[in-house]
Amino acid sequence: MRPLRMLVPGNIHHSSGGNIYNARLVAGLKALGEEVEVVAVEGGWPTPSAQERRRLGGLLGAWDPEAGPGPAVIVDGLVAVGAPDELEFAAKARRETWVLEHMPLPETSDPASLEREARALHAATGVICTSTWASTKLAERGITGSGVALPGVEPAPEAQGSTPPHLAMVAALLPNKDQLLAVEALAGIRDLEWTAALVGSTQADPDYARQVGEAIATLGLEGRVQLAGELTGEPLEAEWARTDLSLLVSRNEAFGMAVTESLAHGIPALVREGTGAVEALSLAKLATDDGGPRLPGAALPLPEGGRESPLLLARVLRRWLEDPETRRTWQAAALAARTRLPDWNRTARTVLQLLAGAEKRS
Repeated sequence: MRPLRMLVPGNIHHSSGGNIYNARLVAGLKALGEEVEVVAVEGGWPTPSAQERRRLGGLLGAWDPEAGPGPAVIVDGLVAVGAPDELEFAAKARRETWVLEHMPLPETSDPASLEREARALHAATGVICTSTWASTKLAERGITGSGVALPGVEPAPEAQGSTPPHLAMVAALLPNKDQLLAVEALAGIRDLEWTAALVGSTQADPDYARQVGEAIATLGLEGRVQLAGELTGEPLEAEWARTDLSLLVSRNEAFGMAVTESLAHGIPALVREGTGAVEALSLAKLATDDGGPRLPGAALPLPEGGRESPLLLARVLRRWLEDPETRRTWQAAALAARTRLPDWNRTARTVLQLLAGAEKRS
C-alpha cells in the first residue's frame, strides 16, 4: 500500500472525540508498520477561506493531474465538508481521497451546507464512519456504502469509586453536550448524598461554560458540582478512579468515546436515547436469562426543551442512588464489559481493510 497522509483540522484545540480518534488511529496504523504523514490543516473549518481551500487542494493533489500516484489521503470530515470543489478536483485527478466522518452535519443545518457535505462525500474514493449511527445517518441522505471503523479503547485500571457516590460527565462544555440538563437534574436530587464533576474544556464555548457555572451557583450546587476543566493523563485517571457513574446526555453524538472509556474503568453510564452513544453503551452488552440485553447503565429518552428531561434524568439518578440492586446490576455489567471492548489496533486494521478493498475494486 502507498504511504498514507492524514489531514486533520488545525482549528480544534480542545480535547474532542474526533481529535482523540485521529491520534489513536495514526498510532495504531504506525504500530502496524504503516507510513503515515499527519498534517494539521489550518483554516476556519468547516467554513474556510478561498486561500485555505486552495491549500487543502494542494495537499489532496487536486491541482496536478499529470503527476504520478501520490499518497492515499484520509481527510477529517470537518475539513472535507468545507471543500467539496477541492475533493471533486482531486477525484478528477485520480487521487485516492478518503473522508473520515466523525459526525455528519445535523439535519437542522441549512440546505446549502448539507449539499456541500453530500458533494464532498460523493467525490471521495470512500467514506469511513466512526460509528454505525453516522453511517446510517448518511445512508438516510442517500450517501450509501460507507465503511465503519468503530473507536477502540485503551485498557484502564478498575475504578474504586467514592463515598458518597461520585458522578462524572466527561465532555467539552458545549450546548450540544447539554451539561445544563445534567445540572438541572442534579438539583432535583439535592436531598441525597453525592458529588459530581463536569470534566471538559471551558474554552470551546466560553459563553455556554459561563451559563453552566451560573446555573450551578443559582441552584445552590457549588459545593456539590465541580467544574473541573479539561483533564488529561494522571489527573483524568484520578477522576475516573473516584467515579461511580458517568453521564453523556448529548443532543447529538456519533458514538461517545467517553462511554467506552468509562466502561474500560468498570464504570456504568447513562446516555441519551437516539444518539450514537447508545452504540457505545451497547458495544459489550450481555444477554439476560430471558435473552434480552443487559446494559452497563441505561439509555434515556430525553426530549429537548421543557421540564420533562431534567425530571426524568433526576428520577433515574435517584433510583440508582437509592436502589442497591440497580447499582449492583449496572456495575456488574460494566465490569464484565471491560474485557469485551475493542482496542485501537482493531480500528486501524479495519481502516486498512477498507482501503485495501477499494484498491482491489479499482
